[in-house]
Amino acid sequence: MTHTTPQSWRERLYVIIFHSDTLAGRRFDELLLLTILASLVVVMLDSVAPVREQYRTQLSLLEWSFTALFATEYLLRLYCAPKPLRYAFSFYGLIDLLAVLPGILALLFADAQYLIIVRVLRMLRVFRVLKLTQYLTQANFLLVALRGSRQKIIVFLLSVSTLVTVFGTLMYVIEGPGNGFTSIPTSIYWAVVTLTTVGFGDITPKTPLGQGLATLIMITGYSIIAVPTGIFTAELANAMRTGSGGLQHRCPTCAKPSHETGASFCSRCGNPLFPKRGGD
Repeated sequence: MTHTTPQSWRERLYVIIFHSDTLAGRRFDELLLLTILASLVVVMLDSVAPVREQYRTQLSLLEWSFTALFATEYLLRLYCAPKPLRYAFSFYGLIDLLAVLPGILALLFADAQYLIIVRVLRMLRVFRVLKLTQYLTQANFLLVALRGSRQKIIVFLLSVSTLVTVFGTLMYVIEGPGNGFTSIPTSIYWAVVTLTTVGFGDITPKTPLGQGLATLIMITGYSIIAVPTGIFTAELANAMRTGSGGLQHRCPTCAKPSHETGASFCSRCGNPLFPKRGGD
């Protein structure tokens, strides 16, 4: 009897902490979410100077209480998890650890306490608590689209990097340090800001030739800013078409796992999906 009690206690603790399909588990998760929200409010209030000066002691006490509470919860999760290492290196396990580390780092670095705001990531548990698994299914389409457009976007980013390097170097030669373009890296920074149509205005060209080049960069920025959006949208549409009952066959060239029903060629790389037969 004495040998089964610790095991049964550990199992009950595991059900409460890791399962939200029981009343106790659901109440635990709801209480955890409220505690996370309260800790985020404390961090935000601590960043307001007048509030911090007036309630420094109370805010510090609350923050250390939350840190101790989350640390205890993390240790309990490690204790009752069937495979502690698997939980520790899982997505939620790493986020749970991040909820504790900033509070400990604040002992060494004062500004590290504001990193506690990463606890907001723990709010992702709301999907599990409220049974919003259908939203996670839809989010999987986004991940598939990102993977599918990865190669195209990498090529696009390399092309844009080449452009801003050329534009930045030209502007450095044209304007020079006298007009604020003190180095090629600074000029590249200006080219990135201009190409993305952000335009901080901290560095501006003064010569007519420099202003003409700036105009060209702005027009180029407007023409290419929609390229990654188009790439991703096309892949997302394809993922949604093939994700619910398409052809499940890995492309032998680019390894794309799914395609439209009846497809003979890969929609990503254009190569045949099936080897030609001898009689074809």
